[in-house]
Amino acid sequence: MQRVQPAVVNVYAAKVVQNRNPLLDDPIFRRFFGVPGQQPEQMQRSLGSGVIVDASGLVVTNVHVIEGADQVKVSLSDKREFEAEILLKDPRTDLAVLRMKDTKEKFPTLDFTNSDELLVGDVVLAIGNPFGVGQTVTHGIISALARTQVGITDYQFFIQTDAAINPGNSGGALVDMNGRLAGINTAIYSRSGGSQGIGFAIPANMVRVVVASAKSGGKAVKRPWLGARLQAVTPEIAESLGLRSPTGALVASVVSNGPAAKAGLKSSDLITGIDGQTVDDPNAFDYRFATRPLGGTAQIDVQRGGKPVKLTVALETAPDTGRNELVVTARSPFQGAKVSTITPAVADELHLDADTEGVVITDLGGDSAAASVGFQKGDIILAVNNQKISKTVDLEKAAGERPRLWRITVVRGGQQINVTLGG
Repeated sequence: MQRVQPAVVNVYAAKVVQNRNPLLDDPIFRRFFGVPGQQPEQMQRSLGSGVIVDASGLVVTNVHVIEGADQVKVSLSDKREFEAEILLKDPRTDLAVLRMKDTKEKFPTLDFTNSDELLVGDVVLAIGNPFGVGQTVTHGIISALARTQVGITDYQFFIQTDAAINPGNSGGALVDMNGRLAGINTAIYSRSGGSQGIGFAIPANMVRVVVASAKSGGKAVKRPWLGARLQAVTPEIAESLGLRSPTGALVASVVSNGPAAKAGLKSSDLITGIDGQTVDDPNAFDYRFATRPLGGTAQIDVQRGGKPVKLTVALETAPDTGRNELVVTARSPFQGAKVSTITPAVADELHLDADTEGVVITDLGGDSAAASVGFQKGDIILAVNNQKISKTVDLEKAAGERPRLWRITVVRGGQQINVTLGG
């Protein structure tokens, strides 16, 4: 325990927010309250935990701990503090990697365990800073593995534990009895806000992938791309396929020329395993596939027409050329929206069908015109004033035309919506 504790740190994130007075929208009140921009600024602070995973000062924490922060500080167990820069944020796993600035020393670190070897009933320790009281160790057991119905991140595959985890523990370590990192504590199930014996941690094998991307200087995590859409097996589908139980991941569609297509995967194939590990549902497959190292191959077990088939899939990233990201600046309903041409990589990130075409909103400024009109991240812009939008430059051009009326066709959640707005 003495060896483990120094590698767990506190992460303080601060951001400056302006206290906006709603009365300032009224010109009469504005005379009394002063002009916007002169409102008092306030520091909002959030507290979480983190784990040192590299002796040079790399720290892993949760994205939600440092989201939107202007300043991040890391505090060690010996009370020293360091400014930290954010090297990489991976919202899909809710993991972020920080680097402590201006340090020359070697820090104590935690080694990763192989989280696939953990068993239900194994004793684990949760270390973090709950409620900001200082570093705290709680213990419990692994209650469940491969929890896939939690709905916190894209890769739903969590270790569940009854070790007490409370607000402030986010980003802290879940440690096995050998003192190795089993997972990063990320969420609790709670009706009161306190620990109720159900906590979730991101498995170490996923953390390792994110850390490796940060070490190699990547700004985004590179993962293998299957090039197929999977769906869960319902009891009705299981019955129609003659399966004893509704498990596995059913292939709904395959992208032409993707790794799955080249490996010979077909629609209505049922994936039951990958590299010797059974697959219970699409979330379990996504996690197993995402933690495979790039450049090699994976063996996938498939049931096709009731017969077992083995396929070899190449582990390569999704094509990402031609994104042409830009922020729309012209005065228009799209002003302030960050948009991207849909590449296979963008489709994969935003859970769109792989054959989706067009331009998608990837980010919005909170106070932008696009946000106030009601656009959302993930909206696909198909047409503006009857002009088809295929690339980001098409949207930039359409946004600069300033018509009296805007007729916009959007796809949101698979539904096509037609919107008319005044110019």
